[in-house]
Amino acid sequence: MVIMFKNIPFARVEWVTSSFLIITAILTFTAVPAYFYYFGWDWFLFAVFMFYYPATGMSITVGYHRLFSHKAFKASWPVKLFVLLFGAAAFENSALWWSSEHRKHHKHVDTDDDPYDITKGFFWAHMGWLMFKLKPSTPMDNVQDLKKDGLIAWQDKWVHGIAFFMSFILPTGIGYLYAITTKNLTPLAGLLGGLLIPGVARVVMVQHATFCINSLCHMIGSRPYSTSHSARDSWIAAIFTMGEGYHNYHHEFQWDYRNGVKSWQLDPSKWIIWMLSKFALTNDLKRVPNERILLAETRETKRQLSDQISRFQALKGSSEELIDQTITSLEGWKERLTEICDELQHAAQDKINLSKTKLKEVRMEVQSILSQLESTEKIAVN
Repeated sequence: MVIMFKNIPFARVEWVTSSFLIITAILTFTAVPAYFYYFGWDWFLFAVFMFYYPATGMSITVGYHRLFSHKAFKASWPVKLFVLLFGAAAFENSALWWSSEHRKHHKHVDTDDDPYDITKGFFWAHMGWLMFKLKPSTPMDNVQDLKKDGLIAWQDKWVHGIAFFMSFILPTGIGYLYAITTKNLTPLAGLLGGLLIPGVARVVMVQHATFCINSLCHMIGSRPYSTSHSARDSWIAAIFTMGEGYHNYHHEFQWDYRNGVKSWQLDPSKWIIWMLSKFALTNDLKRVPNERILLAETRETKRQLSDQISRFQALKGSSEELIDQTITSLEGWKERLTEICDELQHAAQDKINLSKTKLKEVRMEVQSILSQLESTEKIAVN
């Protein structure tokens, strides 16, 4: 047994965090099914869960992430108070700590100084970085702006008490009151149901959705805006991360209040921020100009094109004439992409807004070149 665990750095284990993550997960897979077996399904408790899950999940994505970490928009105090209370209920520490770690991630992505560096493997990026501390904690000197906010400072001071009350005590109390007033459940069933369903199970689901942004979104998906880092766009991840799955875009334009910028991309967090702005609860919503977005896509397509030209040049000798023709075509596309890049760069620098029709035409042309690139890549492979 000793030999089996000799390589685990027990001296560096964060025992409180690790115990919480493990125990809540075990309860979710054992106690929750047992509850349904003995007490049955209850629609009210499910409704409480359906309120709590998006309330806590979006308090992380809308509040901790886009509002506090990146200052992608401004919010009134009721919105800030809501996301601070329900963000604490996600048990992901305070907004101040969370924002500090996330800013480090963006500054040092894919390096040893990245708190959840994906190059250390899926488990480390997903949750290992929380369970083990391999290096001394660095000071939170990158969130001086947030420390000036009284609400954020208050939450940081009392975050653990707020978390237990909002996440466990309050839903347990709601379950108990529901049971004694409606008689649909016994008081014990109400207490346990409130604790386990909108409490424990919801915490585990929200946490692992957040963890997937740090792990899966750096492993699975496309990189249409940049391949200089591991962040990827994944529509699948966007479904259960409240729209955070478009991570390649986010790493390129982290100050945009949106992650999903295309009309067909699922981003409920973006929609909530926009809707709140209509009631003057949020304002100063920052958006990246369409020209800059398309410029990033075009540059990345051009980079892929350069890679293809290099690959075909390396193949010269076997089918000289065919390869020469292909390289000529690729270089023609590259020249056209250079023209597009120059035009978009000029528009972005001079703050010229190109028409939607013009942008659509350019995007279709870039996508057409990208499709032809994929075809030539298959030829190169074969």
